[in-house]
Amino acid sequence: MKAPKNGASALDTEKSAPGGIRLAYVAVGTPPLPCWLLTLAEAYRKSDNLWFMATATSEITELERQIFELKTRLWKLRKENKSNEVTNYMFSTMDGEKSLKELFAGKNKLLLIHNMGQRCRYCTLWADGINGLLTHLESVMSIVLVSKDTPELQRRFANSRGWRIRLASHSGGDYIRDQTVKKDADNMPGAVVYELDGETILRKNSCVFGPGDLYCIMWSLLGLAGINEAEWTPQYSYWQRPARLDDGGLNILEPDYLQAPAKIKNR
Repeated sequence: MKAPKNGASALDTEKSAPGGIRLAYVAVGTPPLPCWLLTLAEAYRKSDNLWFMATATSEITELERQIFELKTRLWKLRKENKSNEVTNYMFSTMDGEKSLKELFAGKNKLLLIHNMGQRCRYCTLWADGINGLLTHLESVMSIVLVSKDTPELQRRFANSRGWRIRLASHSGGDYIRDQTVKKDADNMPGAVVYELDGETILRKNSCVFGPGDLYCIMWSLLGLAGINEAEWTPQYSYWQRPARLDDGGLNILEPDYLQAPAKIKNR
């Protein structure tokens, strides 16, 4: 089976495999996948044959189709977007000073997550989600989370969340001022993709993280339930300690993010 020609739609190529199993390409140049792994685009094209689409209103279906088409256009624009050369900035880590180039860790693409630090519940939500996808993401690029917190504070907080993401601190310095994802905002949450071209570091694309965005699966799943970002706020934990402890209740330690600001060091 031949892959689609350059510029062909993922929907244009469909073949039959032995046993009558339909196969379709989900992206230009990718191997065919069984019908139960088709992309949403295929689902929309054949929505009259899919039971889960039959229950949706025509307006919802049309909006979802438009959103998918816009996301496809966005992907193309990002792929074609020109890169800009950047400085080889320095970061602090638990293993000492590391340069931006070293954060690539042998790969030619680097996704740098701009996190506001341990005192932002929303940033914690995004990092929780990215951590869950880490194995998949690291198959194609290096992933590092950066914030203004010290490496020691980053590690303590990451351990409390079970994060496996590599960490680095920009300490609120030149990197975050120069490479912010939003003009005139030097601690804005988001992400930047960098590429290596020989010894040259290039900034490829960036995005801003915010409630209801494209980069946290929570918003899409809440939306499916008819809940929007104004109706739900992420929390560090959804468990509450009992007012009375059977062990006597002595020597309770609160996480850093629950302490009064005056008691928090290395903010």
